[in-house]
Amino acid sequence: MAVAVPLLMWWGYKEVKNQIVQPQAVLVLGGSTKNLEREKFTANFAKKHPKLPIWISGGSPPRSTQKVFTKAGVDPDRLHLDYEAVDTVTNFTTLVDDLQAHGIKSVYLITSDFHMRRASVIGEIVLGSRGIEFKTVPVPSEKPSEPIEKSLRDGARAILWVATGYTGAEDTKHK
Repeated sequence: MAVAVPLLMWWGYKEVKNQIVQPQAVLVLGGSTKNLEREKFTANFAKKHPKLPIWISGGSPPRSTQKVFTKAGVDPDRLHLDYEAVDTVTNFTTLVDDLQAHGIKSVYLITSDFHMRRASVIGEIVLGSRGIEFKTVPVPSEKPSEPIEKSLRDGARAILWVATGYTGAEDTKHK
């Protein structure tokens, strides 16, 4: 019970703050290189938020991504494409300092619904370490949520990154 009250208070605070904060950018965790589902969803979302820059980490090749946004009538100058990430943790760690350098304090976080729990855990830690808030915007899918073990593992990796700058990624470029 002693732990439950502070957790409920923190959760309530986050929910209230989430209703007040207006995101200044869109952050998309790119999906499969063969499936443009997240990019298409984001292009439609971006039309409803025409002033927000769009940061995409990973995903489909640049030309394919740019075609999706151009076809949807979204100015390609709004796109910031980043292909440094090798996994979900590095989706955040490779961009968080760029977001902060651009003065971005809040983002819409877009990824597939089955992936959102893990992305939210990592986002709370990595984005939170730079004072960046986020609102989740899940892309609907037919897939079940990822196992909680992935969220726990990558949450620990995100904490490791905050403490040491090391992500634990397979690719030594991101360690």
